[in-house]
Amino acid sequence: MPPARRRPRAYDPARTRAAVLAQFQNVRAAVRTLTPGQLALPTRLGDWTVRELVAHVGMALTAVDRLLDEPEPARQDGRLLDWPSAIADDADAIAGTARRLAADHPDLDAHLADVERRFTERLDTHPGGRLLPTSAGALPLADYVVTRTVELVVHTDDLTAAVPGLDIPLDRQALAAATRLLADALAAKAPGASTEVRIPPYAVVQCVEGPRHTRGTPPNVVETDPLTWVRLAAGRLTWKDAVAGAKLSASGERADLGALLPLLG
Repeated sequence: MPPARRRPRAYDPARTRAAVLAQFQNVRAAVRTLTPGQLALPTRLGDWTVRELVAHVGMALTAVDRLLDEPEPARQDGRLLDWPSAIADDADAIAGTARRLAADHPDLDAHLADVERRFTERLDTHPGGRLLPTSAGALPLADYVVTRTVELVVHTDDLTAAVPGLDIPLDRQALAAATRLLADALAAKAPGASTEVRIPPYAVVQCVEGPRHTRGTPPNVVETDPLTWVRLAAGRLTWKDAVAGAKLSASGERADLGALLPLLG
């Protein structure tokens, strides 16, 4: 018998909005401290500089503005859990836009302040059910805002990795939402109940086809911390390196998730 279809996780729009803004403000505070030399440093994102990465962080919020300017789709035909695998389609265009924004806005803090203001104004004037034409299909605005937590957490970590000594805090609610969305995306990608993935304190999901456990400890268990999970899901850390570095524990013959990662397209 196939596993029961899991009811989609619900996210509180007010808490999600607050989490997105809190994490964006954490990035803004860090950017104010960066020197021209630090802004010119390379990042782990190909040939992007820190300045270009900061501009891309701003795009996480301006994406909402851009999609709200498009005609509203007639009906919802996408799922929130489809978003992670759908975001790579416009990678070249995204990189080009980040470079242009970085060049056009020498005062990055002023640019990010304007981005934040526009984001807040647009959320104030549009209901959460307003449909947006995203790369994952038509999604409600409230659902799309959840995806912004993933963008912000992933790229906050990218910035921290790029600048020695930089430590940008991760908002607890932003990290929680990003962790849960990516955990649920794994369960949707590999449906089943033979393997339990634990990411305390934010998420537990079952996935992978195979024998279903009904009581006690499941035969296949993966456990890791939220930031390691986000790095795995985003392709910033390989399964092999995470195991070698003792960043996760995995037991059971179906506990190797390496072939299913990363999740972000």
